[in-house]
Amino acid sequence: MRVLVSGGGTGGHIYPALALLDRLKERDMLDAALYVGTEHGLEARIVPDHDVAFKTIDIQGFSRKLNFAGIRKNVHTVRLFLSAVRRAREIIAEFKPDVVVGTGGYVAGAALYAAAKMHIPTVIHESNSIAGVTNKFLSHYVDKVAVSFEDVKSAFPAKKVVLTGNPRAQQVAGLEPNDRLSDFGLDPKTRTLLIFGGSRGAPRLNSAVLASLPTFAAGDYQVLFATGRRHYDSVVADAGKLPSNVAIVPYIDHMELVLPDVSLLVSRSGATSLAEMTALGLPAVLVPSPNVTHNHQYMNAKSLERSGAAIVVTEDELSTKFTSTVNELMNDEQKLAKMADDSKRLGVPDATDQLIRVMDEAMKGA
Repeated sequence: MRVLVSGGGTGGHIYPALALLDRLKERDMLDAALYVGTEHGLEARIVPDHDVAFKTIDIQGFSRKLNFAGIRKNVHTVRLFLSAVRRAREIIAEFKPDVVVGTGGYVAGAALYAAAKMHIPTVIHESNSIAGVTNKFLSHYVDKVAVSFEDVKSAFPAKKVVLTGNPRAQQVAGLEPNDRLSDFGLDPKTRTLLIFGGSRGAPRLNSAVLASLPTFAAGDYQVLFATGRRHYDSVVADAGKLPSNVAIVPYIDHMELVLPDVSLLVSRSGATSLAEMTALGLPAVLVPSPNVTHNHQYMNAKSLERSGAAIVVTEDELSTKFTSTVNELMNDEQKLAKMADDSKRLGVPDATDQLIRVMDEAMKGA
C-alpha cells in the first residue's frame, strides 16, 4: 500500500499519523509512505526523525479578525490555499498513493482536497471531541471520516463517519509496569501521582503544585512532577528543599513508558494524552488548556468526566480545588479503581487497526 499522510501544526495531528504508518509497517502493509506538511510547522522537526519521506507546501490559516488587516490576510490565505492545492496535486501525481489520510491542520486541507478532486481514496481522522475547521470542510469531499469521540460524529456526514479511536492508543495499550520510576529516584512499588502540563509547561498548574507540596509531603504516596523545560529552573528555585517523596523534572522522554506505573495522572486534555490514558485505563484530573481553538481541550475533558474516567479542574479553579481534589483521590483507592475501570472502557486498544480497516473500505469503494 502506498500511503500519503498529511497533518500539521500540533502533535495531536502529527503523532496519530506516525502511529498509523508504524502499524502499517508492523503488519507489512506499507510499500511506501510520504508525509506532506509545512516547512515551519512542528511536523518539519518531528517527521524526518521517524525515517518518513517528507515534502512541504506553503499554506496558512485564516484570521478571525474582521478588521482591514484581517481581511487582507484572508485574501492572501485564499491565494495560498489555491497555490497549495496545485502543489499538492503535483506531489500526489508524482507519488501515486493508493490512499491519502489527513489528520488535521491547514496543510491537510490542501492535500486532501487535491486528492479528492483527483479521485484518489481519501480518509480524514478527527482526534478531538470538537470538529476542526479543516476536517469539517474536507468531510464534504473525502470518502471516509474516522473519529475518536462519539460526541463529534454529528459534525460529519453520517454515511461517512466511523468511530475508530486514536491511533496513538494502540501504541501504548500493551505496555506493562516497568519500574522506570526508579530513574527519577522514586520507589516503583509506591503509589504514584504524575503531574505534567505539556512539553512547554503550564505556569498556573506549576504554581498550584508548588502550593500543594506541604500536602503531598504528608501523603503516603509519591509525586513525579514535570514542569516543562522553560519553567524548570524557576520552579525548583521556588520549591526549595523538596519532600523526599517528590521528584521534579523538566520533561519526561517517552512518557508512555512511565504511565503504567502511575496511580493518578494530572495533565492537559489534548487528544493524544487522552488516547494514551484511556488505552491504559488511567484515572485523571484534567486541567484543559484555555489557549486552544474552540476550547476543544475543555470539551475533550468534559467528555471523559461525563463517563466517570476523569475530574475536570479548570485553570481558574486551580487555587481552590486542585490540592483537595488530588489528595482526596490519592487517599480513596476505591474511587480511583472505579475511575480506572471507566477509563479503560473508553479506551480503544486496536484503534490503528480500525483506522486501517476504514482505509481499506475507502479503497474498495473507489
